[in-house]
Formats: sequence, C-alpha cells, structure tokens
Amino acid sequence: MTSRERVLTTFAHQEPDRVPMWCGASDEFWGKAKKVTNLGDEELRIRFHDDFRRVFATYRGNNDPLGQDIVYRTPFGIDRHGQGYGQPVNHPLAEATLNQIHDYPWPDACDVDVSNVKADAELYNMQYAILGGDWSPFWHDAIDLFGMENLFIKMYIEPEAVDAVFEHLMDYYIASSKRIFDAAADQIDIFFIGNDFGSQTGPLIDEDLFRRFLLPHLKRLIDLGHSYGLKVMLRLIFAETL
Repeated sequence: MTSRERVLTTFAHQEPDRVPMWCGASDEFWGKAKKVTNLGDEELRIRFHDDFRRVFATYRGNNDPLGQDIVYRTPFGIDRHGQGYGQPVNHPLAEATLNQIHDYPWPDACDVDVSNVKADAELYNMQYAILGGDWSPFWHDAIDLFGMENLFIKMYIEPEAVDAVFEHLMDYYIASSKRIFDAAADQIDIFFIGNDFGSQTGPLIDEDLFRRFLLPHLKRLIDLGHSYGLKVMLRLIFAETL
C-alpha cells in the first residue's frame, strides 16, 4: 500500500497493512531531529514512516514588525511571547461590549495567500494523504481575545458576547479554508483541524457548555470539508502530558 492508500483505507473503516502514522512534531524537536540524524525534512518524514503530508496557505495581513520578545502574531492581532508560539501579551476583548466586539479589526480571508497550495500538494504525486485547510483553532483564539478565566465566566454571564466572538472567528476560518479548497481541493484528501479542549487532568469545560458553544462551530468546519468531498481529521487533545 502507498501511504495515501493506507490512510484512506482506514478512513473507509477497513483494515490497512499497518496503522497509519502522522508525525506532529514541534519546531524545536524537528530541528534537533534533523541535526542528530543529518537528514532533511522529507528524509526525516520517511524515516518516521509518516503517511501524511501537509500543505499550507499563508496569512499575509497585519505585517507590522513584531516587537521585542514577540515570537508570533495571530491573524487576530494577538502578539505572543515565550517558547514556541508563546503566550498572549494581552486580551483585547476582555472587557469589550458587544458593539466593540463587532467593531474589532477582524482579519480578512482575502489576505490568505493560497497561490502555492496546489503545486505543493502535487509534488507528492498522490503517494501520501494530503492534509490541508486552515487549522482553525477558534477555541484558542477566543482564549487569547478574552483571557481563559474571563471566557469561562462570560459563557455564563455574557453568552451573547462569546457567541459574537466565535462567529467572527469562524467566519474568518470558514472563508480562509474555502479559498484553500477552491484552489486545491482536488489535491487535498483531508481537512485537518485542531483545538485543545483539555488540560493535564481532563476536559476544560463540561458537556453542556461544549455542546452549547463549541460543537456548532466544529460542525460548520466538518460540513465545509464534506461539501468539498474531503475527509475531516480533528486533532483533539484532552491531556498535554501522558
């Protein structure tokens, strides 16, 4: 079996020749692994028996220079500092009114550059399962915008504010992935999305809140992928330490 056949066989609920494997590694691990093995990116994926390859679009908006100690800026204008993608330096919607939420400078999906996506996928010649689409971490973005504890409180006392933020976040992510799929859906096998809804000890919110605030937006993403004939793969983590 090719890697692509192996993955799609599994998605069809049939038994492949072996369990498909996806290598989701941090930049820090990847850099160290390349140094230790003296292998390039693709050689290392082959060494790890990775059955997937991922193609990316690039957000080109909000190009102001990053400040000192800022390691990353989200499309929603959140500057982050620290290790990896860092932690947010502020929560701009922590005390926002509903009107202020709607007036926030939400990003435009037209700034998502998809010009390379199809060509990048074609390089793998249909030998691997291609992951594509916007990662869409709307839960993380809401935490950044509100602050985590504040978000939980607002779910009870200002649910309309939480709904408004999720709607704006999802409008961007849906439009972003539509651009990607319009450009390259025929070369993508799986809409790859992810959010971490848990801590080291268990889920962050109970089932009722999950169904009320999060599940409808996950359904929007899943329905979008299916509308383009794609499988949908959710990287869902409920524990950071196992």
